[in-house]
Amino acid sequence: MRAVWTVGVGVLWALLSALVPGGVSELVTLVQEPVKTESSLLKPKVMIAIVARNAAHSLPHYLGCIERLEYPKERIAIWAATDHNVDNTTAMLREWLKGAQLVYHYVEWRPMEEPRSYTDEWGPKHWPPSRFNHVMKLRQAALKAARERWADYILFVDSDNLLTNPRVLNLMMAENLTLVAPMLESRSLYSNFWCGITPQGYYKRTPDYQPIREWKRLGCFPVPMVHSTFLLDLRREASRDLAFYPPHPDYSWAFDDIMVLAFSARQAGVQMYVCNREHYGFLPVPLKAQQNVEDESESFIHTITEALIDHDIEPSEHLYSPPSPDDTIGFDEILLINLKRRLDRRTRMLKTMASLGLHAKLTDAVDGKALNTSQLQALGIEMMPGYKDPYSGRVLTRGEIGCFLSHHSIWTRVLERGLQKVLVLEDDVRFEPRFKRRFQAIMDDVDKAQLDWDLIYVGRKRMQVQQPEQSVDGVNNLVKADYSYWTLGYALSQQGARKLLAAEPLTRMMPVDEFLPIMFNKHPNVEYMSHFEPRDLKAFSVEPLLIYPTHYTGEPGYISDTETSTIWDDEAVATDWDRQHARKTAQQGRIRPVAQNSVTGDSPPPAARASRDEL
Repeated sequence: MRAVWTVGVGVLWALLSALVPGGVSELVTLVQEPVKTESSLLKPKVMIAIVARNAAHSLPHYLGCIERLEYPKERIAIWAATDHNVDNTTAMLREWLKGAQLVYHYVEWRPMEEPRSYTDEWGPKHWPPSRFNHVMKLRQAALKAARERWADYILFVDSDNLLTNPRVLNLMMAENLTLVAPMLESRSLYSNFWCGITPQGYYKRTPDYQPIREWKRLGCFPVPMVHSTFLLDLRREASRDLAFYPPHPDYSWAFDDIMVLAFSARQAGVQMYVCNREHYGFLPVPLKAQQNVEDESESFIHTITEALIDHDIEPSEHLYSPPSPDDTIGFDEILLINLKRRLDRRTRMLKTMASLGLHAKLTDAVDGKALNTSQLQALGIEMMPGYKDPYSGRVLTRGEIGCFLSHHSIWTRVLERGLQKVLVLEDDVRFEPRFKRRFQAIMDDVDKAQLDWDLIYVGRKRMQVQQPEQSVDGVNNLVKADYSYWTLGYALSQQGARKLLAAEPLTRMMPVDEFLPIMFNKHPNVEYMSHFEPRDLKAFSVEPLLIYPTHYTGEPGYISDTETSTIWDDEAVATDWDRQHARKTAQQGRIRPVAQNSVTGDSPPPAARASRDEL
């Protein structure tokens, strides 16, 4: 029996040797080689849908953000449509798509030159039924194209939304949800989602909205409505039932593309989500129906300036962007104070000023941290006797000395160069919507009224909040300034500069924003004021303010070059007052109703509350 088994094994071995090419010895060698790892999966295929109308003002930065998405371009298809334009949108999109088709997987282009308007619209910002109908058909066509091209996802991005986070596609995909929107921010509470919806499909105010919008609650949240920018996973079976057009047979809400999609999602059992785990991008506050393309362009400029605060965005390299006009809005010079070591602030502010169409001249700030005791003595600097910071009790810091000297050098420049009036800006400011037009209007009124002025605050922290400040007859949006902090931005006349220098403040130095109120006789400390005569600076303030700090104490990104340094008379004593004593650099406190300033003139309108608006 054992012999039979041995013979059987031998026969089997012979058969294997004959059947396997190269023999059994080679087969054994192959098994012993290391196993090769599998290659990584290709990224899912994405179609980006672009629907643009009268978007020439936003396309360069909008498309620049699309280009900088950290996602393989060969896995992205572009679907673009434009029509009913009164500007250069069609030509600009065509120019961009010529370059895009060389790098993206696929490009579909749907332009329509005529007509340039809808027959039933009041203007380019009005949404009549015919426009909603057309936009719904366009979005449906994009959705159909994505399905036919076997795209895994479709990303809808309105042509005035700025996706400043280049990882947004990957981040949204990682949420593993059928329909998800990255929360976009604006200067107001407006965003691209609703937390409540009425039985008729309109916005409903709820307590859930603000904590999400202000990042007090973080995560991905189920909501009844997302719009403007959102990602749809077409691999999900339920996504087959989503549609923009025609509306669902049971649809009875208003004729609006975002409401139609929200109803469609509800009927298909698809939950909408909004995510705020990170900062993803920006969108402008919607305009009113009677506003025009120029208003829209001005609104978008503000969106750009807001995005630039924490993001280095650039226009598309494939589009020609005409240079901005070098305007000084009637001032001899606009002077921007900047520390040489603060390249980030300088870059941001120069881009911001260019976006606003303003020309600023850089003036090097005095770096207080680089000052030593011998330099202070050489400059003849002496401290105000008895001065202590009102919140911390400390003496002056070298950063505050550097700040004062920076402003002092500008006052000197005004006299030495014979400048009649200048606008002074620090490098950590943000601008209110329509800054240029609104400030220009105020200064025009000042000239017409022949107002005798020395200094006009454009940004400040109002400290006297018990009584309203006095409005100025004949000048809209201007008040007589009371006790104020901060030197974010102010207009200064030659006469004002002469008065400030004549006071010889370097021999009785204190923070510059304490010195200025003394000079217009509004400082609460009588002892400090007694050191300066005369105190006849004619100081005013725009109302409402047009400039604010980019960051406040305690916020991410807040850095102080004045509060955090060393005390003036001892280089060994470091300070970190901005974290321990935050009241001076904290946000403006609430001003009681009885102390609210009352001015004539046009204040910025609140966000429109149409069906597609939130707060």
